[in-house]
Amino acid sequence: MLENLTHTRKRRTGRASSWDTSGANVDVFTIKPGESCVLADINGPAQITHIWCTQGKHYRECLIKITYDNAEYPSVLVPLGDFFGLGHGIVNSYQSMLFSASANVNNVFNAYCALNAYVPMPFRERAVVELVNESDEEHKEHFYIDYETLDEVSEDLCYFHSEFRRTNPFGGWGDGMSHVGGVGAVANKEKFAWDNNYVVLETKGRGHYIGCNLSVTNFYGGWWGEGDDMIWVDGYKWPPDIHGTGTEDLFNQAVGMQDNAFMRSGSSIYESNTTQWDPHIASMGLGPNKYNGKGGYQTAYVQHIENPVYFQEEIKVTIEHGHANHMANDWSSVAYWYATEPTKVIDPPPVAKRMPVLKDNQGNWVFDKKNQCPGKPVRMSEEMKQFKEQWIKDGKPCPLF
Repeated sequence: MLENLTHTRKRRTGRASSWDTSGANVDVFTIKPGESCVLADINGPAQITHIWCTQGKHYRECLIKITYDNAEYPSVLVPLGDFFGLGHGIVNSYQSMLFSASANVNNVFNAYCALNAYVPMPFRERAVVELVNESDEEHKEHFYIDYETLDEVSEDLCYFHSEFRRTNPFGGWGDGMSHVGGVGAVANKEKFAWDNNYVVLETKGRGHYIGCNLSVTNFYGGWWGEGDDMIWVDGYKWPPDIHGTGTEDLFNQAVGMQDNAFMRSGSSIYESNTTQWDPHIASMGLGPNKYNGKGGYQTAYVQHIENPVYFQEEIKVTIEHGHANHMANDWSSVAYWYATEPTKVIDPPPVAKRMPVLKDNQGNWVFDKKNQCPGKPVRMSEEMKQFKEQWIKDGKPCPLF
């Protein structure tokens, strides 16, 4: 990166932005409900080097969409906040190598926040960056999209991709069970793991996976993680090519998640800091509503910059949802990878099914089937069935932590 500053190049730097072409200072694009707006249409060969944008709401309702080389499908299609590392429609200040965010009011829903992406996004012919407003209100967006032309394109050039997934709630076999004693001894391996784990990414082609973010709504309190990451490269085998040791370990932390955001991994939203925004209290200038205490919202991220996972034919990136997939929280994720050809990403759920699960004034979760997109029920082994039967027989003991 820094060595680029010491060499001259035959390149041209450009920018698409929301500047007011009349010469006034209304430097904003207004996007009507249900409409898509082209933010940048760039001829190649070139690469996007930086995206900055700011807005006051619609972090889950709006989608960032990037299409390369006149393809019939996008290679990036992700809710706006989640793409930049902030889940649930919550804003917070944090910094990492590839993404950052800056907000005056942190850990609240729907407040102004500046979002930045520094991920190189090269292309050969054309890149179209759009913002899709799937809310029922007008959306106002301020933005810069910086790019540079490329004087030559190597044969092994790769295109940046990103997609969003959600299961709300995940179909865990121990619904209502947190980390009770003994659950860690239940086996989850071979096809049970391949079939049942939460899927972060499953794609075909050639390329390399560079990381993800994971947003968790913790319905049951206590520790929501402990599941191992398992990544299969170029088809199923046991054990998988990469087998981790626990959720916090995937995000380069230990003994749960901590309140920090490092360059390659950390918490962009830390669960103990989250609260539920109350517009009435905000209108009186009293700041965010504190009645919920621990809000139960977490977003963690990891970026495999020095250690990407290369694949030649296909890749499946998964993680256990709790140990052996026993938990049933709300999980959503964004995967980031490069591929040698523009590849179609999966469509995110409809806007109603992307919205966060909220709490009432007493701090109780409000479950609304309209925003649920449950995953398939986990296929249970005899060992799982026996453990759950004993747990129920013992009166559903409280979590250990």
